Amino acid sequence: METTLTPEPQRGLTFEDVWASLQELRESIKETDRQMKETDRQMKETDRKIGELGNRFGELAEHLVGPSIMEKFNTLGFNFTERSSDKQIKNPNDPNACTEVDILLENGEIVIAVEVKSKPKHEDVNDHLKRMKILRRVADRRGDNRIYRGAVAGAIMSDSLCNYIIKKGFYLIEQTGDTVKITVPEGFTPRDW
Repeated sequence: METTLTPEPQRGLTFEDVWASLQELRESIKETDRQMKETDRQMKETDRKIGELGNRFGELAEHLVGPSIMEKFNTLGFNFTERSSDKQIKNPNDPNACTEVDILLENGEIVIAVEVKSKPKHEDVNDHLKRMKILRRVADRRGDNRIYRGAVAGAIMSDSLCNYIIKKGFYLIEQTGDTVKITVPEGFTPRDW
C-alpha cells in the first residue's frame, strides 16, 4: 500500500500578518539606527582620546627638548638669552589667523623657532617652512631685523627625514636618552628668513 502525502492548503497572508511584519521591520530599523548612533559616538570618543594622547606625546617631547635646548645652542656659540614655549604669532595678512611656535630661542641677533614632534613627518617640516615665512613677515612688520632660523626636534626620525630636515636648512635636533643632540653636518648652511 502506497501512502501519499498531500500538502496542507496554504492560507493567504492577511492584512494583520503584513502589518505585524512591517511593525517588526520598523522596530528592527530603529534598533539598527540606535546602534549606529552609539557606534558613531564611541568612534568620536576614541578619536578624541587618540588626539589627547598625541598631544601628550607632543608635550612629553617638548619637555624633553625644552630644558636643555638653549644650553645646547649656546654651546654652538649662539648665546641665547631668552627661551619661550608655545608662543602665539599673529599673521599680518589675517589678524584672526596665527601660528604657534613650540620653542622660540632669542638673542639680539638671531631667533630660532623649534618645531617639536615625538615622531615628525615630512609634512611637519613643510608646515614649519610655512611657519617660518609667517614669522619673517611678522618680524618685518614690527621692524625686527634679526635673522630667523628654524629647527626640527624629534625622538623618532628616519634617516630620510633627517636628511630632508637638513636639506630644507633647518637644524636637526634628535632625542638621545635624557637629552638632545643638535646635528650640524660639515658644510651645513642654515637657511635664514
